[in-house]
Amino acid sequence: MKTSFRNRVRNGEVTIGTFVAIPHPVAVEVSASAGLDFVCIDWEHSQIDEGRIEDLVRAADVVGTPAIVRVPGHAPEPIASALDAGAAGVLVPRVSSAAEAQAAVSAVRYPPVGMRGAGPGRASRYGYDIAGYIAEANASLVLAIQVETAAAVKNIDEILAVEEIDLVFIGPGDLAVSLGVTGSEGRERLDGAILEVVDACRAAGKAVGMFRPDASDIGRWCEKGVSFFIIASDTMFLGKAIADCRAQVAPMDSPAEED
Repeated sequence: MKTSFRNRVRNGEVTIGTFVAIPHPVAVEVSASAGLDFVCIDWEHSQIDEGRIEDLVRAADVVGTPAIVRVPGHAPEPIASALDAGAAGVLVPRVSSAAEAQAAVSAVRYPPVGMRGAGPGRASRYGYDIAGYIAEANASLVLAIQVETAAAVKNIDEILAVEEIDLVFIGPGDLAVSLGVTGSEGRERLDGAILEVVDACRAAGKAVGMFRPDASDIGRWCEKGVSFFIIASDTMFLGKAIADCRAQVAPMDSPAEED
């Protein structure tokens, strides 16, 4: 399952997932059961703690849906922890240079490609199959790096030259902040930076992904060459569904007019 998922990502097949931010296995299992290609457990921007990651990955495995983890930074320890828990890959945030991209490779891949250490975690059946896991991990695990700073856009060609990066994932929100774009002002500048990254990825033969708050413009970005999408999150979908329901019954709040 993991190897085929990595192949889909690297080959630029359209792949749709969502962030999971609710720190409970039910949230993962419900999201994964909705027919998504993957879920991304958001360890960076949620109340999920390290000890919960394994249960959340396990919940996705129950449904047979790959789970990747957005780790809370560049350090090798959380990357190893997420992968040892059985994740199908990691999304490493705020990668702005080739050196940071190479550090991500070193943390994810086993020697001779990287420097990840072997451990008796869930991925290796708690130590019963360390050799077997190591033998297939480098070929199966997805390494996605998040481009979300002006520096990353400037350095994109050098970043793309780092081998073993499977996917460049654009974070428009933080990229807008980094570029000084607020609201609708400067939207063309933000879109220009995004397209610069997309075009560079296509020229380098590298898959490119993007966060979208909803699915309304997925077709547009597919035409530009984006193939990997994380759409909203479990909390965003939950909030919108409740708000839509409330809006539908809003007319009932008005008192009936008297004759």
